[in-house]
Amino acid sequence: MSNQTPLLNLTPKQAVPIAAVVVFVLALTMIKWGFVPLLSLLIVILGLLMFGLTKGISFEAMQDRMIGGVATGMGAIYLFSAIGLLVSALMMSGSIPTLIYYGFDVLSPNMFYLSAFILASVIGVALGSGFTTCATVGVAFLGMTEAFNANPAMVAGAVVSGALFGDKMSPLSDTTSIAASIVGIDLFEHIKNMMHTTIPAWLISAVVFFMLSDGGRANLADVAVLQDNLLASGLVHGHALLPLVVLVALAIMRVNAIYAISATIIVSLAITYTHSSPTLADLGGWFFTGYQPAKDLELGQVGRLVSRGGLQSMFFSQILVILALSLGGLLHALGVLPALLSAISHLLTRASRAVLAASLTAFGVNFLVGEQYLSLLLSGNTFAPEFKRLGLHPKNLARTIEDSGTVINPLVPWGVYGVFLTGIFGMPVLDYVPYAVFCYSCLLLTLFFGFTGITMTRLESTKQI
Repeated sequence: MSNQTPLLNLTPKQAVPIAAVVVFVLALTMIKWGFVPLLSLLIVILGLLMFGLTKGISFEAMQDRMIGGVATGMGAIYLFSAIGLLVSALMMSGSIPTLIYYGFDVLSPNMFYLSAFILASVIGVALGSGFTTCATVGVAFLGMTEAFNANPAMVAGAVVSGALFGDKMSPLSDTTSIAASIVGIDLFEHIKNMMHTTIPAWLISAVVFFMLSDGGRANLADVAVLQDNLLASGLVHGHALLPLVVLVALAIMRVNAIYAISATIIVSLAITYTHSSPTLADLGGWFFTGYQPAKDLELGQVGRLVSRGGLQSMFFSQILVILALSLGGLLHALGVLPALLSAISHLLTRASRAVLAASLTAFGVNFLVGEQYLSLLLSGNTFAPEFKRLGLHPKNLARTIEDSGTVINPLVPWGVYGVFLTGIFGMPVLDYVPYAVFCYSCLLLTLFFGFTGITMTRLESTKQI
C-alpha cells in the first residue's frame, strides 16, 4: 500500500483539514453518539469515496487501493480465526479454567493489592482479554474490598494493570495480534520484543502494589466460591495445563503462530476426551459460537467466564481490521497520509523522533477518538514506511503503538475501555487512574528506550543501536 503512488497529490495544508474532519467524524459518532467503531469507519470511508469522486478519481481505482490496504493485514484475519478456535479448545479442555483455579492460590490476605495485580495478570494472559478479566475477577476483587478494608480505587488500579498486562502479552489477545499483523511481523516475535518494556513495567507495578498493601486480614470466602464453581464445571484437571505448555514451548521455538495454535488445538482436543465425551456436533457448535458448559450446571459468574471463544467471537475484530485497513489504503490513495508524513518527515531523522511521533499519535488517537483498535491501526499504518526508511525493524513500531495505544484506552474516561470499566467497577475512571501503574509505566518505558536506543533493533541485523 505505502509503495504505490497516491492518486492525488495533496499539500500538507490540504491534507490537514481532511484528516481533521476524519478524526472529528470518528470522535463525534463514537463518543457523542455512541456508534460502534465499525459504523463510524464505514461512514468515514463513504465520505472519502465521495471526496475522491469529486476529484475525478474512479471508484474502481479507489477500491483497488482499499483492497491493497486490506491485503497487508490478511494475516490478521486468518490468525483471528485460529485464535477463536484456540480459545474454545483451551476452554473445553480445561486449560484456562485450571490455570485460573490455581491462580487463585496466589491470593494473599496480607498482600491484597499485590495479589489482585498478580492474579489479574495470570488470568489476563490465560483469557487474552482485559475486558473479560476486569468483568469477572475484577468484580470479584471489588466485592471483597470491604472485608479486606481496602481502597476500591487501588483495587481497580491493580486489576486494570494486571488485566492490561495479559491483554498485551497473551497470544490470544486481539490487540496483540492486530499490532503484529499491521506491521507484518510474527505474533510471537512481537510478544518477545514487548518483554523489554512490559516486564520492567510489570515489576515496577508489583513493587508499587507491594508497598500499598498493608498486611490486613480478610475473609476469602468469595474466592472459595469461585474456586468451588470452577471445580463444579468439571474442567479443572492438572493435566489440562499440557496444551498451554505446548503453546509456550512452540512459541519459544519460534514456530509460526498458525502452526503453534493448530498443534495446541489438537492437544486440547485429546485432553478434552480424557474428562468428557462431546459429540462432533458439540465440537462444531463450540468451535463456531464458543464453548458452553452444560446447561444444568449452576456456575454463576464462572459460567460466563468459561463461555468464550469460537469463530463468531472474532467476527467483530476481523471486520474492524478490514474496514480500518481499507481506510488506511484510501487515505494513502487520496494523498492524505503521504502529505501529512511529508510535513513531518524532515523531523523524523532519528529513531528517537520516530518513536516519539508514533507514540504520540497512538496516544492522541486514544484521547481524540476513544478507540484502542484505531490507535493501533492508524498509527501503525502511518509510521510503518517511516520506520522502514530509518532502517528500524517493524517490531519496534509494533511495541511502540502497543505501549502507547493498547494500555492507554482504560485511562480515557470517554474511551471504549473507560466507559466499560466505569459501568463494571461502579466508579469514575479518574478514581483508579493514579493506581493503573502498569499502563503509564509502559508508555514511559517505550519513550525511554526510544530516546536511548536500548532494545531498538535495526532491519539489517539484530544489532542493537
